[in-house]
Amino acid sequence: MSIPNPSVLPTPTATPPAPAGAFEHERETAERLLAGRARIEAELGKVIVGQRDVIEQILIALLAGGHCLITGAPGLAKTLLVKSIAQIFHLEFRRIQFTPDLMPADITGTEILQDVGGERKMTFVRGPVFANMILADEINRTPPKTQAALLEAMQEHQVTAAGVRHVLAEPFFVLATQNPIEMEGTYPLPEAQLDRFMFNVVMDYLPEADEVKVVTQTTAGRAAAIEPLFTGEDVQRFHDLVRKVPIAEEMVRYAVRLAAASRPHQAGVPDFVNEWVSWGAGTRAGQFLVLGAKARTLLQGRAHVTVEDIQALAAPALRHRILLNYRAEAEGIRVEEVIRRLLEATKAPVKAS
Repeated sequence: MSIPNPSVLPTPTATPPAPAGAFEHERETAERLLAGRARIEAELGKVIVGQRDVIEQILIALLAGGHCLITGAPGLAKTLLVKSIAQIFHLEFRRIQFTPDLMPADITGTEILQDVGGERKMTFVRGPVFANMILADEINRTPPKTQAALLEAMQEHQVTAAGVRHVLAEPFFVLATQNPIEMEGTYPLPEAQLDRFMFNVVMDYLPEADEVKVVTQTTAGRAAAIEPLFTGEDVQRFHDLVRKVPIAEEMVRYAVRLAAASRPHQAGVPDFVNEWVSWGAGTRAGQFLVLGAKARTLLQGRAHVTVEDIQALAAPALRHRILLNYRAEAEGIRVEEVIRRLLEATKAPVKAS
């Protein structure tokens, strides 16, 4: 995945003149997205109860062109949610069940010997990664060697087999579910792979009233069919539109400073970071905070990014990029507590009066 660098975002003086009708086209795309949000929620409401924050964060990642990691216990409808979103956006969907014996070739594909015109040749047979939306189900139940098979696809949107480059279809997303790492039979994801995910979305148990509604709906009959609302071409237009959302330099600096404040033993970081954190967020954290804030701005029908947009996405953008040390674990400190303190300790831009 190509990630734009906030330091080289176009400025008004550097932006070439837009062709006639360009702004009208962008306005129509923005209006279509905004009008479609209520319909998206209505379609998802046919099969998903509650989880509004989870749905919003996944939609933001999709609109920004990022991959998403969904963490939660089994049985919380993670797979159903991802499949339903793929249906709404009319994307080719493939589910890969990660198990301890899964091999890299089971994901990317492999070469086999075939008869081609009377001649035996090695032919590449594409694996399930060749789709628009990949659900990597229980990704942390397979060893790191197999997990790494997704790295090139996630970063470069391509697969290399026997020295030949195979380009993936666009748009391309990986939404991976993982069980809590405390569960038996799980392998922690390598930090390099975690950093490729735009967000780590935590899916928790529902309140009692919502859980009663789920049980009632799922035991009373078949769920209503999901109606597609958009196409893959629409999604690519949304990607272009997200990157054109204006953002003030002070907002970009705020996102960068928020990520930098999580890095221990750097000048000016809070004391609790040096005390509890062994590894902090890298540059991708600031990039994804900015991209996510732009997508959230569009979803809420606003014209520019606010402090609240960045703060609202701090937890999903940072929780998988901050590694706590043994002292924090011994004291019962969770990464959410560190992020909360980071938001309190990092000075936000002053709102215009």
